[in-house]
Amino acid sequence: MSRSSLSSNLKITVLVGGVGGAKFLVGLRELLPEPSQITALVNVGDDIWLHGLRICPDLDTCMYTLGGGVDKARGWGQADESWTVGEELARYNAIPDWFSLGDRDIATHLIRSQMLRAGYALADVTEALCARWKPGVRLLPVSNDRAETHVVVTDAETGNRQAIHFQEWWVRHRTNIPTHEFLNIGSDQAKPAPGVLTAIEEADVVLFAPSNPIVSIDPILAIPGVRGALRKTTAKVVGLSPIIGGKPLRGMADACLDVLGIETSAEAVGRHFGGRSEGGVLDGWLIHTGDTAEVLGVEVRSVPLLMTDPTTTAEMARQALDLAGI
Repeated sequence: MSRSSLSSNLKITVLVGGVGGAKFLVGLRELLPEPSQITALVNVGDDIWLHGLRICPDLDTCMYTLGGGVDKARGWGQADESWTVGEELARYNAIPDWFSLGDRDIATHLIRSQMLRAGYALADVTEALCARWKPGVRLLPVSNDRAETHVVVTDAETGNRQAIHFQEWWVRHRTNIPTHEFLNIGSDQAKPAPGVLTAIEEADVVLFAPSNPIVSIDPILAIPGVRGALRKTTAKVVGLSPIIGGKPLRGMADACLDVLGIETSAEAVGRHFGGRSEGGVLDGWLIHTGDTAEVLGVEVRSVPLLMTDPTTTAEMARQALDLAGI
């Protein structure tokens, strides 16, 4: 399948998290001819208010990466960043002190927070921010409502269980704290952002980017209506495994899987999502060459899944479309 062989009207919807999802979108965009229609439904479970600013890590990582302004060494945040404001906050002993905010990044958060307080919806704010970055992909938060991931842990001082925001568990504790479960706070009352369900229903193919299955993809599926739309769509739903050789592509997905008692393997993650014919959401599951998986009701195919560069990632996307019959 070549770029020229793909229809310019092909509608592709992708469920994405942060770094892995952003890199996959770059490859998918590389593969497709203009004006192909790519809609990325982005996780908002990581979103948090800090120092009076609304921070949306996954949306920003996708926006910066696709816009060519991401810090490539870290995979998140802006390139050529400075930290003057953060250093000054530290001199004031501002709390929390475990989350770093770069000066350029703060500008994004300031604009977002001002617009949200003025009554604009998160999806509209994201569209306005993307006018500066021109990602070439429609970035759509899965919900405009609060739907945050929290984590139930054992407090080291009291020995009691308590829920903390995912960012505190991830950034401050680096997951190294007794952990019991994940909670999708607000998700049961949240509504899909306008256009989310339509993007699934009218897609020619729906893809799951190789993002963290527990804290990137599951929070998207937790928004009422999303899972149902995936089960009803006439498009094939194909996922790409974020697990290679028993290890996550990036980040600490293994720690998240451990909390739920799920093995860190491509097969276990595929079974976690499940086949549509068996009550799950997948029709196809791409795993890395050398891995094996059997997922009831799902067509499994082994292909190289290392996102070393946009061209290699585009080939991954091509394989996903091929598995979907595109």
